[in-house]
Amino acid sequence: MPDEIGLFEAMYTQRALRYIKADPIPDELVKKVIEAGIRAPNGGNQQRWGFVVIKDREVKLKVAERYKDTDRPAHTRPADASSARNDRSANYLAEHLADVPVLVLCCVRRPGGEGTTSDIGHGASIYPAVQNMLLAARGLGLASVLTTRPRRGFEKEMKEWVGVPDEFDTAALLPLGYPADGYSYGPTTRRPMEEVTYLERWGENFPS
Repeated sequence: MPDEIGLFEAMYTQRALRYIKADPIPDELVKKVIEAGIRAPNGGNQQRWGFVVIKDREVKLKVAERYKDTDRPAHTRPADASSARNDRSANYLAEHLADVPVLVLCCVRRPGGEGTTSDIGHGASIYPAVQNMLLAARGLGLASVLTTRPRRGFEKEMKEWVGVPDEFDTAALLPLGYPADGYSYGPTTRRPMEEVTYLERWGENFPS
């Protein structure tokens, strides 16, 4: 088990790691990641989440095939070195997804159950759990990334392959494994807080 790191170190160094070894990881680590997830805040503490741990090679091959065929969202910022690296790493994961030792499908039950429609507000009851899981993976030295390609491209098939009930939506797929050699967590590059934070009204600078 890796040495524990502080909360802020985890948050400041967590980033998408898509280069993942095929080496198996212990179930103990997978359980710790999910345990962190179910400690997250959620709407009314109703805990409408569900998680499917996928290790079956045949299922992963099906996921990988459809994953490669689903387009990524277009960049909203001009192309630069960072976006080019992201494209390369996303393409790498798409080509090697079936080799990742564990995929965790994160799902959330729609309020009202079967027959109701999905809404962005439902994310409040699952995405805090997903972030907890990503931070736990960071703390445990596991590579991971939040991807929504199954939800955007082949949710119906994804749910059928692993038996997700109709009243649940898929929210995220988290690959889990050890980082490939030469890839690790580290300081992130983000726009300064002053560029995205305003005081009282949008556009009014928050003092630095």
